[in-house]
Amino acid sequence: MELINNELLRQFEYRCDDDVLVAEYSFQERKIFLTKLITDKCQNKEKVEEFLKEIMNIAEENRWRVVPINPDVVSFFKKNPAYKDVLAIGLRI
Repeated sequence: MELINNELLRQFEYRCDDDVLVAEYSFQERKIFLTKLITDKCQNKEKVEEFLKEIMNIAEENRWRVVPINPDVVSFFKKNPAYKDVLAIGLRI
């Protein structure tokens, strides 16, 4: 998987078939707010989940805390409790 951190546009990007998955973010201190997830044309749910897992791995490596704003990202945390360690302190999902 080749995940691209496009810092200029503040988004993670990943190629999915003929389209690009996009997760827009913003930073505040050491927290990353995942504000928007664009997966409209990618029907492969496994690719979307793999994309989010890779973002969580990057957050863990950089010791960022994740604040999920997007409902799809919140659902990801509900389905994958192993990644709850990267949630911002005080957040419960």
